[in-house]
Amino acid sequence: MSKVSQSASNANGSSTTNSSDIYNIVLLVVDIVVLIVKFWLAIVESIVGLFQTKPQDNVNGKFVLITGTGHGMGKQMALQYAALGATVICWDVNEQTNNQTVKDIKQKGGKAFGYVCNVTKREELMELAQKVRKEHGFIHVVVNNAGIMPCHPLLEHTENEIRLMYDINVVSHFWMIQSFLPDMVERNEGSIVALSSCAGLFGLINLVPYCGTKFAVRGYMAALTEELRQKNPQNNVKLTTIYPYMIDTGLCKNPRYRFPSLFQLISPDVAAASIIQAQREGLEEAAIPRSYLTLEKVGRLIPRKAMRLVNDFVDTGVDTDKY
Repeated sequence: MSKVSQSASNANGSSTTNSSDIYNIVLLVVDIVVLIVKFWLAIVESIVGLFQTKPQDNVNGKFVLITGTGHGMGKQMALQYAALGATVICWDVNEQTNNQTVKDIKQKGGKAFGYVCNVTKREELMELAQKVRKEHGFIHVVVNNAGIMPCHPLLEHTENEIRLMYDINVVSHFWMIQSFLPDMVERNEGSIVALSSCAGLFGLINLVPYCGTKFAVRGYMAALTEELRQKNPQNNVKLTTIYPYMIDTGLCKNPRYRFPSLFQLISPDVAAASIIQAQREGLEEAAIPRSYLTLEKVGRLIPRKAMRLVNDFVDTGVDTDKY
């Protein structure tokens, strides 16, 4: 090749490269501008949404499955969903108390079906899920509510206690999701509700393993939300994570608070209504009371040493259940 031809070839290659670089830069600038516009529109939309009443999904005639319905929060949610016209599928390891929940619903004119299930047994759980789908069809709402809460220092926890806590409070959620989410994804509808806790927002003494399980619920729900969103931008399967404060169900045996009027236990019926409202509104996260989620976000902006001073002043938590 002559020197003239080689020079011309190099010039054409350089020109093509420069054009490509300019094109990529223009695309990047456009993407940044679009991002900025969408970012501020999302901010404005969120602010406006704070002052608007959110529409609530109608659960009348739909099937709602709740774990841990034999007592406490599970029972209250079952009663309230049934009162709204839903058919409630009640799961609990205790057959006697679960049957009583079903009986109470039917006495009030509602519809309910009870099943015995140990949620720590994967095969048992998934077989029962298949049976429920065959008998009742599509399950519109799944509430992962079952949980335990031993309250004492970490070094006093036994291996079995910690393993059982994680199996019930976290691992069972994965089996429930793997059982019911595929149908929801296929139909592009449905809701999954996971009970975390305010112990999934704040670290608390005497609840080290329990806090770990509730932070885990918060984490996997956030990740699953992103997974569904990125796989399908038009995803309409709603995931809701709930962070209740201490509820008066007997699960929290020795609550401690310096200011009872500000931090008193929440009644189960009030908490259940708040959870159901959050699910029906399609909220991704909701604390009970609602303000606690905002407090947690603000608290993370404050130096930890300063926040500990506030925590010590408020002096709210759970005492050990061993004394």
